[in-house]
Amino acid sequence: MRLNIAQHCLLRHARDASRADKTALIFTAEDGREQTFTYRQLAEHVDALAGALLRRGLTPGDRVLIRLPNCAAYAVAFFGAMRAGLIPVPSSAMLTAEEVDFLLRDAGARAIIGSPELLSPLWETLVRPPELCLAVVDGEDESLLPSGLERADFRAMLDETGAVNLPDVGDEDPAYLIYTSGTTDHPKGVLHAHRSLMGRATVVREWEGLVEDDRVCHAGALNWTYTLGVGLMDPWSVGATAILYAGQKDPAVWPGLIERHRVTVFAAVPTVYRQILKYADVESFDLSSLRHGLTAGEALPVGVYDEWKRRAGCELYEALGMTEISTYISFKPGMTVKPGACGVPQAGRPIRLIGRDDLHEVPPGEVGRIAVRRDDPGLMLRYWNRAEEELGHFEGEWFVGGDLARAAEDGVWWYQGRDDDVMTSFGYRVSPQEVEHILATHPTVAECAVTMVPTGREGIAVMTAFVKLADGATFNDEGLSTHCHAHLADYKCPKAFRQVDALPRTRNGKVKRAELLKIAD
Repeated sequence: MRLNIAQHCLLRHARDASRADKTALIFTAEDGREQTFTYRQLAEHVDALAGALLRRGLTPGDRVLIRLPNCAAYAVAFFGAMRAGLIPVPSSAMLTAEEVDFLLRDAGARAIIGSPELLSPLWETLVRPPELCLAVVDGEDESLLPSGLERADFRAMLDETGAVNLPDVGDEDPAYLIYTSGTTDHPKGVLHAHRSLMGRATVVREWEGLVEDDRVCHAGALNWTYTLGVGLMDPWSVGATAILYAGQKDPAVWPGLIERHRVTVFAAVPTVYRQILKYADVESFDLSSLRHGLTAGEALPVGVYDEWKRRAGCELYEALGMTEISTYISFKPGMTVKPGACGVPQAGRPIRLIGRDDLHEVPPGEVGRIAVRRDDPGLMLRYWNRAEEELGHFEGEWFVGGDLARAAEDGVWWYQGRDDDVMTSFGYRVSPQEVEHILATHPTVAECAVTMVPTGREGIAVMTAFVKLADGATFNDEGLSTHCHAHLADYKCPKAFRQVDALPRTRNGKVKRAELLKIAD
């Protein structure tokens, strides 16, 4: 089977007379202006960009970093690169120049597609600038580009003509490379194949319940697999309409979009649902079009679930997943939801709970490690430049990502945290080692450790840094915060800092993070 993500999600609909002129994407700006694209228009843009990229000397397998704000061009860049057999590398607009430089070097990216406001601040600081910069410019914005920088006008490329042979890429070929935090001091690249769409077909059926007539609104940014998958790939795979937003995330934006566009399925992290309930007057909006909501990225507090059902009037279906496999445990539309649980293994997914030290399946009631068999089509191809770490995650035919769960007698699974130290902050996975590496470079810090600390409010935890000062140094949490924000994206920065005389450690020197929680008390 030759399954190509760009062809399956866009081109086949564009060639179908019954869907070609159907709205595929609505992108709403902060000022209310909207860009609307049909399947035919998106397919034309994607094909045009694919050809233009190959004309400029890029070859299948080359990596292309995307450095754009949330916008329609992001989607075109992502799918256009895949159409050309290239490997897009989505990145967050919140990343610092230091973080972008690491992605460029680690991925070996030959090109970058970016906006002037995001390219200019970092260009002179890059250790390894890419060979080709494609700037998404808008007339006067072109002057914002760094002087002397060779660049190609992204939008002009969409109007180019001239024949070019687009490669025949298929299901086992690399599709996209996305970086996620792990247990080291730098993010790791996760390389997915085009066949990942076969795994996503199960997600569509067993969690989202999407059909062609759906209008799906996702509250996330396009650098995230949750948004790229649930927000674009999944609705487009069934010929539905995707609705996204670019602008400040005022909680009232989301119910407003649901009402205006008659959204049928809304997807977000629990934090967004919590903010909507707290700061938006939910009852003043008409949410009757909603069939259900989807939530993933972090555990959904029971109180948020109950309040959403009561005030919004629709069901919320939770899912558990990870960048390496997408979502694989979830509640399915029509099932009875058990608040606080993460769902059941999706039908057809080769998943089991295994012991802490072996591959034997644990009985109901016992905590085990979640394992996914190697032949699951949604599983990544490999980690990028991390062969040793990759080997550490495979045990026989099973991929073990670090998540723990307990299966009840009725078959429902309950999430029990992680076997490693990776944190979840605003739905993003964050490595404490990455944060600690940056914090330790501050001159006042002798030692530090970072972990999530419960606040006492249901389901809410705050990333907290515990700092042992260098001799003669004075504790200054504002200075430490400023230092972190200068080197890390906002969601990776601790929200609280605590001074300690010493860090609790094991005999071999590993920080005992559970002991940090006792200090926090």
